[in-house]
Amino acid sequence: MLQVNELNQYYGGSHILRGVSFEARIGDVTCLLGRNGVGKTTLLKCLMGLVPARSGSVTWQDKSITTRKPHQRVQAGMAYVPQGREIFPRLTVEENLLMGLTRFPARHARQVPEEIYQLFPVLSAMKHRRGGDLSGGQQQQLAIARGLIARPDVLLLDEPSLGLSPLLVEQLFEVLGRVRQSGVSILLSEQRAQHTVAFADRTHVISNGVERALLGPADAGDTQRMIAAYLATS
Repeated sequence: MLQVNELNQYYGGSHILRGVSFEARIGDVTCLLGRNGVGKTTLLKCLMGLVPARSGSVTWQDKSITTRKPHQRVQAGMAYVPQGREIFPRLTVEENLLMGLTRFPARHARQVPEEIYQLFPVLSAMKHRRGGDLSGGQQQQLAIARGLIARPDVLLLDEPSLGLSPLLVEQLFEVLGRVRQSGVSILLSEQRAQHTVAFADRTHVISNGVERALLGPADAGDTQRMIAAYLATS
């Protein structure tokens, strides 16, 4: 289980995260939902150690990782797919994937596991194409696959549907469904309320750096509750 307790972070004089607390259970999909600029990306970066929290604690599998470096969190079973995908456009699909094998000794980092291509058949067909030649949806699959190649226990995704068409969003959530079935826990940040609330086991609505509501899949059909939670400002 990933547990976050009273996490605070500032940018200059701006209080970005204000005592955020939540838990992401093993085997579940947990969503951080909120509009742009409410602190979701900062929160995920804090969880991966890319941005040090000003105060509060992060516990992963009953061990404190609050002061651990990013590579130590990867070695502990965490993986992160940043907003904007950040693939290597001049490298081939296969080369991009091999970059994700840093968790393993060099002697094992020469081949993409077949289960990755089974999860993402489109990448198997395009393994020799450059990452920059893929469509937006295919690049997002590549970014997710690169995160999964090290066999993490939990995958952190920062706004994976950003910039995708409605059709590609549907395809993305189908992919995430396959990831979930493979046994990997998922923690994602999103702005698309309807899709994520219906998909996730629990959704924490974030506004102005504070959790405002906790939603479950059944709430996806409650339009008034969804609007009130999503637009909450105090």
